Amino acid sequence: MDDERWELLEKRVAALEARAADATRPGDRGEFWALEGLRERAQGRSQVVFTGSVVLPTGEEAAWQEGADTTALLDGLAQALDTDAEAAVAPLSALAHPVRLRLVLAVLSGRRTVAELGEGLGTTGQLYHHLRQLTAAGWLTASGRGSWTVPAQRVVPLLTLLAAAGSR
Repeated sequence: MDDERWELLEKRVAALEARAADATRPGDRGEFWALEGLRERAQGRSQVVFTGSVVLPTGEEAAWQEGADTTALLDGLAQALDTDAEAAVAPLSALAHPVRLRLVLAVLSGRRTVAELGEGLGTTGQLYHHLRQLTAAGWLTASGRGSWTVPAQRVVPLLTLLAAAGSR
């Protein structure tokens, strides 16, 4: 084989190897790969999406995806606030108390019974008060025998809220 053809072959092999290496690297689609996908799908409309695939410390898995047109989202929230402001803010309000937030985090990490949850978080009566607030807001459900869980469809939204609250 002559030198020119050999050099051309080496360049082609190097290009193929580089593409193969790029395809196996995490994040090779760019820093904003999810945003780019949303823009393609939204076709000029203003939208917001949250999604997640989670394996909790307990080994339980949760996956969720939800999206909304921002105009409809904002209009719906304004209408809900006009109709019943207390009900509109109840899910956020339930998480706004330090004890309730600690309870939710404890349940996500695998502590599920009142006895397990009570360590350092108050009396049994206080705990049940906070658990009722979280249950009414949909963040927790009673799973029988005095045990609590975060419903699978609420895990990713909850973690999304916590991530948004923590990012500054």
